[in-house]
Amino acid sequence: MTDPLPTLADIETAREALEGVAICTPMEESRWLSGIARGPVLLKAENLQRTGSFKIRGAYLRMSRLSAEERANGVVAASAGNHAQGVALAAQLLGIHSTVFMPEGAPIPKEKATRGYGAEVVFHGHSVDEALVRAKAFAAETGAVLIHPFDHADIVTGQGTCGLEILDQCPEARTVLVPTGGGGFLAGIATAIKQRQPDVRVVGVQAEGAAAYPGSLAQGHPVPLAAMSTMADGIAVGCPGEVPFRAIQQYVDEILTVSEESLSRALLMLLERAKLVVEPAGAAAVAAMLDDPERFETPAVAVLSGGNVDPLLLMRVMRHGMAAAGRYLSFKVRIPDLPGGLARLLGELAEAEANVLDVVHERTSTHLHLDEVEVALQVETRGPEHADRVLNRLRASGYYLSR
Repeated sequence: MTDPLPTLADIETAREALEGVAICTPMEESRWLSGIARGPVLLKAENLQRTGSFKIRGAYLRMSRLSAEERANGVVAASAGNHAQGVALAAQLLGIHSTVFMPEGAPIPKEKATRGYGAEVVFHGHSVDEALVRAKAFAAETGAVLIHPFDHADIVTGQGTCGLEILDQCPEARTVLVPTGGGGFLAGIATAIKQRQPDVRVVGVQAEGAAAYPGSLAQGHPVPLAAMSTMADGIAVGCPGEVPFRAIQQYVDEILTVSEESLSRALLMLLERAKLVVEPAGAAAVAAMLDDPERFETPAVAVLSGGNVDPLLLMRVMRHGMAAAGRYLSFKVRIPDLPGGLARLLGELAEAEANVLDVVHERTSTHLHLDEVEVALQVETRGPEHADRVLNRLRASGYYLSR
């Protein structure tokens, strides 16, 4: 027999259980997004939740309902980092031993934070799905209780408390966008919102390279992906969970996907304009807003699901985001192989107010004349319009350009 899905009453009860554990995270209007969408857009900052993501909500609720015998056997989880931290902190608060299996290459700050909350961390496999297989085997071997990252009614119920907060903080909301991996967060939020205000549109957002829900919904049941590739490790899940899948079928209006370029651009804009640090997965809802801002009825709420990002990844994503936003311009230009040739080119770029980041000379090429040299440049601009002005100025000055 299929277990019943959480109800609004279940989620309201869960909110009482989480009082003093999960904080009610802030929600603020984003003026720059509101301007683009031509209506109010608000950011629900779950990146400011304890452990840096929404995961403490479901993890604590699930573990608080374990029997004394189950608690004595400990718990085990599999996660790339956010669920790991939620489980580790919940276990620490409840006095339960926790073991967490993380995929090889999991972000170092997430690993260290998980250990810092007292969990035993074991690396296994190259994806959350592979780590989850090992965690299930560990549970069978030791009697530890598996705390699934999304596929359990208590997990969905706990995550749904965020949906209650969204309606309390923005009762006039018309659209709510939620980053989506396995579906527990989206399912919980959608259940809370649709059972209280069924006319609110709920949209899940997945990374294009790890979008298991569109195909699964089309088939009518969870279908695993053959492969995944995305920087958004927090939503890189290869197969929807059975429990959240049923709730999403019932309550979610639409699932959208966003590209890596859109994710990095959204992360960069959140840093620059909202002064908020989010991980790539946490920026998915904002990425969807930026892709097609007039698609969503306002007031709209974009949920920032997490902020646990490796500083090295953050630097790479920022560079990627700046390139996607037209802030980095790469091109090649032929100049005379004469003294002062490069100085004249750099002078033109200075006059155009472009900041040169990198210069590489190439003299040996069959497409160059004997008296020519090709220079590959990367320059920083203020955006696409400025980049076009830079290129047009160089062409007007007689330079031959290629990209």
